[in-house]
Amino acid sequence: MEVKISDSWKKHLSTEFEKPYFKDLIEFVKSEYSTKKIHPPGPYIFRAFNECSFEDCRVVILGQDPYHSPNTAMGLSFSVKSDNKLPPSLQNIYKELKDDLKIDPPANGDLSSWAKQGVLLLNSVLTVEQGKPGSHAKKGWETFTDSVIKLISDKKENVVFILWGAYAQKRGELIDRNKHLVIESAHPSPFSVLRGFYGSKPFSKTNAYLKEHGEKEIKWN
Repeated sequence: MEVKISDSWKKHLSTEFEKPYFKDLIEFVKSEYSTKKIHPPGPYIFRAFNECSFEDCRVVILGQDPYHSPNTAMGLSFSVKSDNKLPPSLQNIYKELKDDLKIDPPANGDLSSWAKQGVLLLNSVLTVEQGKPGSHAKKGWETFTDSVIKLISDKKENVVFILWGAYAQKRGELIDRNKHLVIESAHPSPFSVLRGFYGSKPFSKTNAYLKEHGEKEIKWN
């Protein structure tokens, strides 16, 4: 399986691709795709990186692993294909967006317009077996995506990291908070949304920080 990732990321991650853990990971993923139903489709595994270049990355929204339902995952955290029903977590994200900025959320669940503006919609684990959430955890993806987070933290300045829930917040240890903004709250899942996600105002906080540091605001709608 060829790693189809944009040149802007490849030049920073080429040494990562040569490490033994990553080669083992790719062999595992190839085997899984050849014998089981795995999501997202192969060409979309690294879509987050291809929609948002390293140079343009100004915001990181970290998810856990892809949606495990058929025809749902499309390579961007929390995002679904435009003709899909909105998953519960994304419904809650849109409710908070409406409350926070008083704007109508996107018409569907495809968040690629955010990605094209410099929002890296990154899952910690990039593949999953259908119907088995977490099935590709601890196979090497976390090591890879942790290296991506640290790369962004080390090589860039004034990036906003949005960490929803305890799983994402553990990655906060990799981020230099002296030169980046870290926004943390409960996860938008129905199981935790009332524990502090509503009212956390991540979208307005992000835009205020970007504007303060001379960056273009994200058009969240």
